[in-house]
Amino acid sequence: MDRLASLEIFVRVIETGSFSAAARYQGIGQPAVSKAISQLEDWLGVRLLLRSTRSLTPTEAGLNFYQHAKRAVEDADEAVRAARGSASGLDGRLRVSAPVCFARLHIIPQLPRFLDKHPDLDLDLRLDERHVDLVDEGIDVALRMGDLADFSMPARRIGQARRLLIGTPAYLARHGTPSSPSELLDHKLVIYTHDGVGEACTFRRGADEATITPKGRVSITASEGVRAAVLADIGLAIASEWSFTPELHSGTVVPVMEDWQLEPVALSAVFPTGRLVSAKAREFLAFVESCLQPRAALAA
Repeated sequence: MDRLASLEIFVRVIETGSFSAAARYQGIGQPAVSKAISQLEDWLGVRLLLRSTRSLTPTEAGLNFYQHAKRAVEDADEAVRAARGSASGLDGRLRVSAPVCFARLHIIPQLPRFLDKHPDLDLDLRLDERHVDLVDEGIDVALRMGDLADFSMPARRIGQARRLLIGTPAYLARHGTPSSPSELLDHKLVIYTHDGVGEACTFRRGADEATITPKGRVSITASEGVRAAVLADIGLAIASEWSFTPELHSGTVVPVMEDWQLEPVALSAVFPTGRLVSAKAREFLAFVESCLQPRAALAA
């Protein structure tokens, strides 16, 4: 039994939903598909598919096997492309996980030049504030902000941006401009949070240091919501300058207390454990870096 060929046939059966469709996709006869699946089941000692005259349903073992088989087929395809030196001719599908706000402001507007460069490549861009399971969801590369909680996954730092205290001129005109961290207690803050509590932030100015835990009437679990709240003059926010790049350039929002520094925000690329970093992922990361290079915020 050609195991790799059988894995690919099994993947096509699951994705197309029938032996006949998988046979057409592979350019082989339906009996060859049926034989490959039977040989796989005999080799594994488990039933992968439940078959009837009208339906084809994967078993629980079949679904689990599909996830691993699909990755094995993709890695084999990637190895072939690498051996042939075909990085300039990328094809197939690239699955990327990225934060919503960052992708909307910095990646999606520049996507046309990436897609034009690789006309045979399909991009599955999954935008989410949460940290998805890369293996379970078949992600090739994830872009993540801040410190990485899981050090078991391969990762590469792409860049970093300043974290700023930001507000609108209208808010500051009504409520005044704070000049020290202690004065923030007298201001309305918009809190970015995952659990209703803002993270403690340490401000530094020379040898001086002050740590505060932001508190406010409005806490929001998404960066897009923080943006909207600040732009509605609801309050000040501590945020990455990547989250407000257009407004900082136009003066719609302004940085406050710039003589006090906050820890910068890192942007990292994270890869699924146990998988090769594909040429597609490397090319996409080079594109992301090119999107950020013109920004004065970037400190590579």
